[in-house]
Amino acid sequence: MSDPSLLARAEGLERELADTEARLADPEVVSDQRRYVEMSRRYRALQPIVERATALRTATEDLAAAEELLASSSGDEREAWREEANAARRTIEQLEGELRILLLPRDPNDGRDVIVEIRGAEGGEEANLFARDLLEMFRGFAERRGWTVEVLSSSPSDLGGVSEVVLRLAGDGVWTRMKFEAGPHRVQRVPVTESQGRIHTSSATVVVLPEADEVDVEIDPNDLQVDVYRSSGPGGQSVNTTDSAVRITHVPTGLVVSMQDEKSQLQNRAKALRVLRARLLQLEQDRAAAEASGQKRAQIGGGGRSEKIRTYNFKENRVTDHRIGMTVYSLDKVLAGELDAISDALVADEQARKLAELG
Repeated sequence: MSDPSLLARAEGLERELADTEARLADPEVVSDQRRYVEMSRRYRALQPIVERATALRTATEDLAAAEELLASSSGDEREAWREEANAARRTIEQLEGELRILLLPRDPNDGRDVIVEIRGAEGGEEANLFARDLLEMFRGFAERRGWTVEVLSSSPSDLGGVSEVVLRLAGDGVWTRMKFEAGPHRVQRVPVTESQGRIHTSSATVVVLPEADEVDVEIDPNDLQVDVYRSSGPGGQSVNTTDSAVRITHVPTGLVVSMQDEKSQLQNRAKALRVLRARLLQLEQDRAAAEASGQKRAQIGGGGRSEKIRTYNFKENRVTDHRIGMTVYSLDKVLAGELDAISDALVADEQARKLAELG
């Protein structure tokens, strides 16, 4: 039989889902954008829980019926009902596991899209080339998972790498997966600039920010200092003959965001505000969690070669995630976006730790 405590916990959430669905149709809620967005997020979070609870009840009823018929049957019929009962038990076990995970305390950013910032750190031009590799890895991962990718800003380096790139990833479960990519990434390989064939160690940093809606972070225009200037490319090459590049400074926090990839000043301003909102949301969440502004610092570290969440070793075709001690010998596939095995293991590790904390 199924665990009655799971279904008891789900009952209250089923009532909440029905109530939330009704309130989402209330004109008063619809007219309040902040409230409507928050309730929509809650509705999406509750749906899979209620779906599993409904399926678990059905499987429990199926098991009870199969066991009753098993007790009163014989011969081949008895064997058939025994298999029906065993199948129902397997379904119950699977659904209970899924429901336990769904009932774990939620990350407040689950359901949000993300802003990803990738920067070359230690290693000079080789670090910039590695930053480009990480960009392509995330693009490939996004394609595999059906996410959309939008490059908001990119600063190419002299040898074809990127000194900095900012992109937006949107889709189902994007924060749940991408939050684990935040931190220093280390690469060990022979750089294209190395004439002696020696392996060098370089690094790039990745910051992952939950994207904020306008209703999440209200920005007072009086708090912004907006500067416009002429866009330029690598080596000072002129990209635009008009002042289309935008630099926005949020005076109260000192945060600065610059955008120049678009030819339109309005488009660059909109992109800059999108990134600024994400950074401000993170600061708000850090303060709420009494972490000051340490979350981003914890993500990027100092960018040094000895600090890393993951190492990519080209000679051994090896990728090692140091947080969970996982090593795979398929670096070429990982850099092509086949991050699923590592990502699944990181998600499972977080879930196991949460389950252990709850006893």
